[in-house]
This record gives sequence, structure tokens and C-alpha cells, in this order.
Amino acid sequence: MTSKAAHRETRGTARHTAIGDPVQRGFTYLSLLFFVVVLGIGLSAVAVSWTTERQREKERELLDIGAEFRNAIALYYNRSPGVIKEFPRDLTDLLKDARYPGVQRYLRRVYRDPMTGQAQWGIVAAPEGGIMGIYSLSTDKPLKSENFGQQDADFSVAATYSDWKFIYQPAGDAAAPPATAEFNTN
Repeated sequence: MTSKAAHRETRGTARHTAIGDPVQRGFTYLSLLFFVVVLGIGLSAVAVSWTTERQREKERELLDIGAEFRNAIALYYNRSPGVIKEFPRDLTDLLKDARYPGVQRYLRRVYRDPMTGQAQWGIVAAPEGGIMGIYSLSTDKPLKSENFGQQDADFSVAATYSDWKFIYQPAGDAAAPPATAEFNTN
């Protein structure tokens, strides 16, 4: 082979290598597609995990807020002036008790429902009038189904968050709450 012929052959090979072998380009393309698929699956798994963790966080917040409402209703009821005990007529009664000349507060604010993001709650009406409990208006299925505290033991059989009713039941009063309603602070 002459020098000119070798040069042409080398030049042609170099140009062919710069562009890339069609088989190698296909392999690189398939590798890139595989990487994108694996990355997509990994990101979707992370998103599902993050969503589940966020719902668990909201559940813990709902349990804490529900307990605060229950305690505030209990304080309002037990600190009723006089002999006759009464439940608050409205959730805003827990913010400032008008039955006393001084300021009596049982809650700092009416909390938003962490499951719905709204300042709207379901109300459990007391048999003699007033509010004896609250519940979320969310119809989502709870993740948590065990390891509840004694007051919340019934939550383990709840089908939705709206079945988690945070009720103050005065000692010696075994009557079941007769009615539920909605309350909106907007």
C-alpha cells in the first residue's frame, strides 16, 4: 500500500470514528434510555415514600390538634361557673370564655384541619346542647390503625379520618353523642 492510499484509508477511518459506529451509537442510545427508565422508577418510589411520610405527619398533627380541642372542651365544661355544667356553644367560645369577667382562654386559635387544610371541622353535639367534640371532614383512609392512646382506642377500626372523633365525655356520662354537624371559621 502506498503512502497516499494509507493516508486516504486512515483519513476515512478517522472520519468514520469521529461520527461513531452505528452499532455503538445504538448501544449508547439504549443505555441512555435504560438510565432514564431506572431514574424515573427511582424518583416515583421516592415520591410515593414522601407522600406516605407527609400523610403520617398530618395524622400526627390531627391527633395532637384533636387532643387539644378535647382538652379545651373539658376545661370549658369543668370550669363552668355554678352547679350546672355546660359545653361550649361554638368553637370560638374556647378562644375567650364570656362567662367570666376576666379573660379565660382554652385555645389560642381555632386550628385548621391538617387533613383538609380548611378551618372547617365536623362537630359532635352534646345531648344537652353545645359541642362535646370535633372531627376531621376528610374522607381519606387513615394509614395509622393501631397504637392509639386510651381515649382514641376506637380509631383503630375507623374507615376514614372523619371517624376519628375527638370527644370529651364527662365522668359518669355514658350517653352516646346524638348528632354531628360542620363548623366553618372562615
